[in-house]
Amino acid sequence: MTAGADPTKTGEAERLGPLCVPVYYDFASSLCYVAHRVLERMAPTLAELQLALQWTPLDLTRITGWRRGAHVEGPRRANALRVARELQVSVRMPTAWLDSRASGALALRLEGDPRAVTWRERVFSAAFEEGRDIGDPEEHARLLRELELEPGDAESGARALDEATRSAVEAGVTGVPTFLLGEWPFGGIQTDDTMRHVLTRYARKARGEL
Repeated sequence: MTAGADPTKTGEAERLGPLCVPVYYDFASSLCYVAHRVLERMAPTLAELQLALQWTPLDLTRITGWRRGAHVEGPRRANALRVARELQVSVRMPTAWLDSRASGALALRLEGDPRAVTWRERVFSAAFEEGRDIGDPEEHARLLRELELEPGDAESGARALDEATRSAVEAGVTGVPTFLLGEWPFGGIQTDDTMRHVLTRYARKARGEL
């Protein structure tokens, strides 16, 4: 228990279980990869706050109008690399916006399955550490074979991804990564200390401690 915490409220929080925080992401986004790594090293903080992240993929091109395959250059590229550098995450940023639809659709199909964590890690590392084109059908098939996963029905997967994207827009999501803290869409990824402050405040407010 944290020093100074109200034992009654702490016990109530433990009884109610972890708070779910949806995290909207796109496998094509280098900033989402950075968020993935930052939150990975923040696991002890998330456990202490009893926050459970619900990683939900979407198709960012349907929100922003960016084209799949378009070159990522200029200020957009420079900003993404700056954020990665400031947050101490090494990234091998693709030169073009990858087609992440098949990867996102499979992530949705695996929701609630322990293999979803493995798939998310594998796709992110393939794209942003190994420089592999996750939108290439052969690369996608290779990743499936590595993890002994079945591709599932492509058409139903595409529909599920479209629905997840629409739901995200209705929730106020305009970019990725976005953390849905109650009804507040908190966009972007910040330093560990800033994320800890924001998430702690959200958890305390959600549990009636503020």
